[in-house]
Amino acid sequence: MTLLNTTLKWLLQRRLPTIEAMMKRPDVAQQSIFRQLIEKGRRTEWGKLHQYSSIHTVKDFQQRVPVSSYEDLFPYIERTMKGEQNILWPSPIHWFSKSSGTTNARSKFIPVSSESMDDCHFRGGKDLMALYIANRPDTKVFEGKGLSIGGSLHENPYSKHGFAGDVSAVITKNLPSWAQYIRTPSVEVALMSKWEEKIERMAEVTAKENVTSILGVPTWTLVLLERILALTGKKNILEVWPNFEVFIHGAVAFQPYRDLFTQSIFPSKDITYLETYNASEGFFAIQDDLSKVGEMLLMMNYGIFYEFIPMDQAEQPFPKALTIEEVELDKNYALVISTNGGLWRYRVGDTVRFTSLNPFRLKVSGRTKHFINAFGEEVIVENAETAITRACEATGAAVKDYTAGPIYIGSGTQGRHEWIIEFSQDPLSQDRFNQVLDETLREVNSDYDAKRYNDMVLQKPIIHVVPRGTFYSWMKNRGKVGGQHKVPRLSNTREYLNDILTTLELGLR
Repeated sequence: MTLLNTTLKWLLQRRLPTIEAMMKRPDVAQQSIFRQLIEKGRRTEWGKLHQYSSIHTVKDFQQRVPVSSYEDLFPYIERTMKGEQNILWPSPIHWFSKSSGTTNARSKFIPVSSESMDDCHFRGGKDLMALYIANRPDTKVFEGKGLSIGGSLHENPYSKHGFAGDVSAVITKNLPSWAQYIRTPSVEVALMSKWEEKIERMAEVTAKENVTSILGVPTWTLVLLERILALTGKKNILEVWPNFEVFIHGAVAFQPYRDLFTQSIFPSKDITYLETYNASEGFFAIQDDLSKVGEMLLMMNYGIFYEFIPMDQAEQPFPKALTIEEVELDKNYALVISTNGGLWRYRVGDTVRFTSLNPFRLKVSGRTKHFINAFGEEVIVENAETAITRACEATGAAVKDYTAGPIYIGSGTQGRHEWIIEFSQDPLSQDRFNQVLDETLREVNSDYDAKRYNDMVLQKPIIHVVPRGTFYSWMKNRGKVGGQHKVPRLSNTREYLNDILTTLELGLR
C-alpha cells in the first residue's frame, strides 16, 4: 500500500467523529447553522429588508422571511452577477453554478460564496470519501486516480467579472492542489466546452491511467466508458482499469442503469456503488451505509439550514414548513433551504422522503412538479408546454392530450424521450411538428440541449400519434375520469407510457 493512500485514509478518517456527532445531535448542528446564517445575513440588503437583526428564533425567521422560488430571488441574483455585492450574502460572490429548470429563463444561476465552496461542497467531498473508507477500510482507492466527469465554465453573462458553469466545473476549477493531484483528467481537459471533443480527449487520456474511482452522472459516464471500450477494444472497463473500486453517482436515478453497470461495464461483485445528493444549490446528503441502496445521510453541518414542506402545503403561498425535529417517516416533503451562499428559504424543487429518523436518512422521491430527469436534462412541464405550443403554431395543429417519459440507455438501446400525443387537429406535417418540438426544447432548456448535442446522450424523441379518444379511454380504464383528474404530462419513469401503449395494443380505446 502506497504512502499516499495510507496518509489520505488517515487524514480523512479524522472526519468521522464530527460526522458521528452530527448524527447523534442533528438538532444542535442545525441550530448552530441557523444562528451563523442569521448573523452573517444581518448586514446584507436582504437581511436588512427582512429585519434579521431582530430574528432570534426559527419561528421569527419563518414568520418574517417568505419561502422563495428562483424567480423570487432572481432580481437579487442578477444584481450580484452584474457586480453588486452584499445583496444576499456578505462575502464577495464571483462564481455561479448553472443549471436548468427555471420557468422564466433558459438557465438558472446559483451564487457560490467562498463559504459554500469550502464548508459545503469541499467538505462534502471529504466526508464522502471518509464514509467510503469507513465502509471499505481495506480500500486502495488513493493508489490510483479519481476520474471526475463534469461540465464546463464560461464567463459571467452579465459581467466581465466572475464565471458561471456546471457546479462540477466550478468545484473542479477551485480544488486545492492536493486534490488536483489525485484526479484525472487535467483541468484543461475536464473543462473543455465542446462535449464531443471533450469526451474523445477524456477517453484517450484516462484509458492510460490507473483509475480507481469515478464521480459522475450515470448518463455521461456511460458515454465516456463506451468510448473508452471502443478505443481500447476491451470487453469491459475492468480490462482497462483492473484496480477500479467505486462509482460515486448522483443527479439522476441510478436504478435504471444498475444492471448495465453491474453486468456489462463492471462485471464484478467487488465494485462499490455509492450515491450522493449534490446539487447546484449545495451538497445535501451521502450514502453512509452501502447496504441501504438509495438511502442517504442528510448532512446538517454544511452551512445549510433545512426546512420541509408537507406535500399538502407545497402549492400554498404561505406554507407551514417543518424543521428537522418535526419530520416523520415515509412522508413526502418539498425541500426548502437557507444557505451560506445567500439562498434564503429557497424551494429546491425536489421532494424527499425520510427512511430513518435516527440518524436522518432520506431518499429523493421526485420533483415538486412533473418532470423528466432520466439523463440530467431536467425537462419540466413548462418546457414541454412551450415546445408543444410552438410545434402546433408551426404546423397548424392542435393537441388534445399528451404524455412523455424516457427510454433508458441499455444494451443496444440509445437514450431518448418518448411522447404519446393525441391531436384534435392533425399537423400539416408530422415531421415538421416533431422537429419544432425537439428544437424548442433545446432552445428553452440548456441541459436538454447539452444531452442532445450530436445525439451523444439523447437521440431525437420518438413521437407516437394515437387515435382520438385514446387518453379518455385510458383515464377511464384507470378510474380517473372527471374534472379533478388530469393526464400526467411528464414522468421520470415509463409507467404511463407502457400503460397507454398496452391499452392501445389491447384495443381499449
